[in-house]
Amino acid sequence: MKPELKGGIAAISQAGRDKGRPYVVLYELDADFVMVCDGGIRTMDRPKKKRRKHLLPTRHEMPDFASRLNGKTLRDQEIRSFLERFTNLTPTDLA
Repeated sequence: MKPELKGGIAAISQAGRDKGRPYVVLYELDADFVMVCDGGIRTMDRPKKKRRKHLLPTRHEMPDFASRLNGKTLRDQEIRSFLERFTNLTPTDLA
């Protein structure tokens, strides 16, 4: 069973020109879409709208994500350092 796509979960893009790029899910928009960022190209100020079916969730979650997002203390640099471990992974590495 795949992990749920919720705020703070690391996910790998499976489709589009950003295929293979790791993201952190910021929040859910509706049943089909989530907003994601990577701390680099897609910063917290400019998150990307992505379909759920185009993301492969991992089992990794940022610690204290919800409280830090609501308290506005989460920074792009922290997201980049969290996602560093996922940059060279393939989908088979995550299974």
